[in-house]
Amino acid sequence: MKKAYFALIVSVLIISCSQPERNCQDYKTGTFSFKYIVDGEEKTGKFTRDDQYSVEYYDNKIDSATVKWLNDCEFVLQDVKMKSSVHMKILSTTDNSYTFEYSLVGDAKKLQGTAIKTN
Repeated sequence: MKKAYFALIVSVLIISCSQPERNCQDYKTGTFSFKYIVDGEEKTGKFTRDDQYSVEYYDNKIDSATVKWLNDCEFVLQDVKMKSSVHMKILSTTDNSYTFEYSLVGDAKKLQGTAIKTN
């Protein structure tokens, strides 16, 4: 009986310590879609990212930012016009999407989102 409890405890510890999958290299470049809410209405936007730039299309607007990778899973987007910066961190990946957290550089408030790779 003690062996069964020991095995159960070890199994729970191993499972609880596992890290989410993060294949960030797969998401450094490409075309992605994402959902966002404006005035209670869910909308879909898209963005294209290459090694240097990210171009976002939403609400009939286009926003451009430079991309600076800090490590394999974190990067900073700096808006080309407004010069504001957003810190992005990929938290987990699947075969066609990634979950991320983001915040304005220097802001403690972090938000989360999911981007789906479309190409």
